[in-house]
Amino acid sequence: MPRFLFYIIVFTLNIHLVYATSDIKKSILFPEAEIINEYTSRIPFKLIDHLIVVEAELLNKKGNFIIDTGSETLILNSGHFPNMYANNTKYKETSGVLQAIDYSYEKHVKEFVLQNFRLENKSSDVIDLSHIENSKKIKLLGIIGYNILKDYEIFIDMHLNQITLTKVDALGNKLDKHVYLEKIVDSIDFKLKKHTIVLNSTINNQKLKFGLDTAAEFNQISKNVNKKVLKYFIPKKRLKLIGASNKKIEVLAGKLHRVKLNETIYFGPMLTVLTNLNKMNEAFGTDLDGIFGYEFFAQKRTIINYQKETLYFVDYPLRRQ
Repeated sequence: MPRFLFYIIVFTLNIHLVYATSDIKKSILFPEAEIINEYTSRIPFKLIDHLIVVEAELLNKKGNFIIDTGSETLILNSGHFPNMYANNTKYKETSGVLQAIDYSYEKHVKEFVLQNFRLENKSSDVIDLSHIENSKKIKLLGIIGYNILKDYEIFIDMHLNQITLTKVDALGNKLDKHVYLEKIVDSIDFKLKKHTIVLNSTINNQKLKFGLDTAAEFNQISKNVNKKVLKYFIPKKRLKLIGASNKKIEVLAGKLHRVKLNETIYFGPMLTVLTNLNKMNEAFGTDLDGIFGYEFFAQKRTIINYQKETLYFVDYPLRRQ
């Protein structure tokens, strides 16, 4: 069986944080965004490998931000913001796109502006993200996580390569009533565990819980799931995963078949890695059987509403023969 070398940026662990008291007084701007009205904006993204990346500007620096529903906070790259360090320390758990990080620093963001959207008093972690930059060969300013995204309904559209953000009230109702030209064809509820979207699903009539993470480059499934589930995981090759500290693990990669959320929402075979999810579950405070990532969004044009704890789906256009 051939062996391949991959760098998969999905990990969870406890990391060392340092608190900083000063504020970021400048705004984060998205120069490519299309402003629909005072509540709604569309932001084009590019796929770098399987990561959703948008262009933004902060403190006169232009670069890329990863959209990561698996990350709890807004994260800034200490390599590009070296003056945001402080002395008093504290410990915290983090999760999401990060892997094998040694040190990070917490920063209070006084103002985060997404074009005409103004968010105040948001916290941000300042972390060394050079391992992601080196792997993906991009200038990475940071990561946009749950504490920014939760205030919007988020349409992740892999067909048009754009994200639509529309402001919602405390109950999750859209302030803009005419956001989508596309027809919503289905929906399903989820449970929000801290910042993690948890979906009930079945494979071969076995009940499973999956987290949904926009920055998971491949789906993951626990090697501890029932054998009736693993019957529909068809291994294809072995991958060596390398973390920032150069720790290597070898996993099986293949296709996962017969994934269903309910009787009307199901998936074709999805590229998936078989791995140990114990550390991730400890950090998330969950008991997940797997993670849905890029492969989920590639098959389903998905709208996330955190307040309503609901996913909505839009069909891909029919291809002409």
